[in-house]
Amino acid sequence: MSETDPKSVQDLTSVVQALLQQMQDKFQTMSDQIIGKNILHFLSRPPTHSRVDDLERNIGDLMTQAGVEEGDGETKTKDGQES
Repeated sequence: MSETDPKSVQDLTSVVQALLQQMQDKFQTMSDQIIGKNILHFLSRPPTHSRVDDLERNIGDLMTQAGVEEGDGETKTKDGQES
């Protein structure tokens, strides 16, 4: 058959269309999985205010462990010296 034979062009077109459809289906499946995982991750996170409270608590714990006290905008060591 020659390269311009209508049957071979139709066959090639059908094969390419089938491959493109398979790629589209796989892409859609992967997209749905990624979006689903992101939604589940978002829904499983604690509310923002809870995370901020946890962060403040952790910072306070670290400051206590380091021997630093927080005052009115000033940071003081346990012996009362300003830093």
